[in-house]
Amino acid sequence: MQDELRQKAQQALHKKAALGEEIDLDRFVAGGKEHSYVENLKSLPQEEKEDMLVAGVDTTEKQRTGSFILEDNTVVHAASFQDGLEVLGTAAALEKYEWLRDYYWNLVDIDTDKYTARAGLEGEGGYFIRAMPGVKAVYPIQACMFIAQEGLLQGAHNMIIAEEGADLQLITGCTTGRHIGSGMHIGITEIYVKKNAKITFTMVHNWSEDVAVRPRTVSVVEEGGAYLSNYISMTPVKSVQMYPTTYLKGKNSVARYHSIMVGYPGSNLDVGSRVVLQGEGSRAEIIARSLTRGGRIVNRGHLLGEGAGVKGHLECQGLMLSPQGVIHAVPELEARVDGVALSHEAAVGKIAQEEVEYLMARGFSEEEATAMIVRGFLNVKIMGLPEELEAEVRKAIELSEHSAL
Repeated sequence: MQDELRQKAQQALHKKAALGEEIDLDRFVAGGKEHSYVENLKSLPQEEKEDMLVAGVDTTEKQRTGSFILEDNTVVHAASFQDGLEVLGTAAALEKYEWLRDYYWNLVDIDTDKYTARAGLEGEGGYFIRAMPGVKAVYPIQACMFIAQEGLLQGAHNMIIAEEGADLQLITGCTTGRHIGSGMHIGITEIYVKKNAKITFTMVHNWSEDVAVRPRTVSVVEEGGAYLSNYISMTPVKSVQMYPTTYLKGKNSVARYHSIMVGYPGSNLDVGSRVVLQGEGSRAEIIARSLTRGGRIVNRGHLLGEGAGVKGHLECQGLMLSPQGVIHAVPELEARVDGVALSHEAAVGKIAQEEVEYLMARGFSEEEATAMIVRGFLNVKIMGLPEELEAEVRKAIELSEHSAL
């Protein structure tokens, strides 16, 4: 790391985050044990394969165009199966490409808060994924952030680049080993969508009950480009705070954020997304579905219109299944020029009793009726995924639901 970046990170180690609860970083183990590189994912222990599958990472690599595995803080696998797609560890990519230094820590400020600073000082773990100009990924690339050591602090710096006219799909599964109780994950992700390119980025969280999670993601989209972000968290986790931001810099650029999350007793989820519409005619959509079984959920959304003729819509829907749960919807619309069209709708409430009674009158038990309504509320179709990717995400949700029972 350059001396200037390291100095900024050192100065920010005690800088509090603007949002979310504070986490004591000294609770967690830095570094962790080194793991051996794995040439073939089939050689992974069966237990780890099963744990990764719950987060949408299929170690058979069927219908995948590449795979990346970060175990604790070691890159144990990185491979691409399609010409024009690159999958490397970030450290290896920085060594290979001198020009990548111009992208590294360019979108995310290393001194944003103590979490970004700590991730920066932990090293250059994480992945580098790139689609060459005009390349269309046949299947998704999968990446897994896996914590296998109790009480570990995992720091990752990820970089994704879709060159002009490329089309890239990613499934990122973040999970812990089944015997891991506590840990922390800090993930820095910088995403570049070039002219007329498209990235579909789907993140599935399947952490343990005492894990703290702090992703820090910024993306920039050029003319005619599209960035689609999908986030799914269906299982218990101690604390998540994330507020990814997209800058729509190019004319007619597009961003869509879709999230599905469930809060369990003891969980604190502070999740949202922000889009800055700068390019003429750029468009954005933020759709969030939150369900609490007793946890606290803050659902944020911010649309900022700075360009001519931009349009954006924000929708936050919350469903209460426990009187101990809390859902706080925070929608924000901000226009700085004439001709901006931004809208939002937000609603939080319980399952309507008449809906339950309607289904019960048709032969379902109360429990079955409630489950049907919940499944409809958390329908993955809101994400607008390609058919093949939708099937993979639906499978991950079903496995997550099963593991949470």
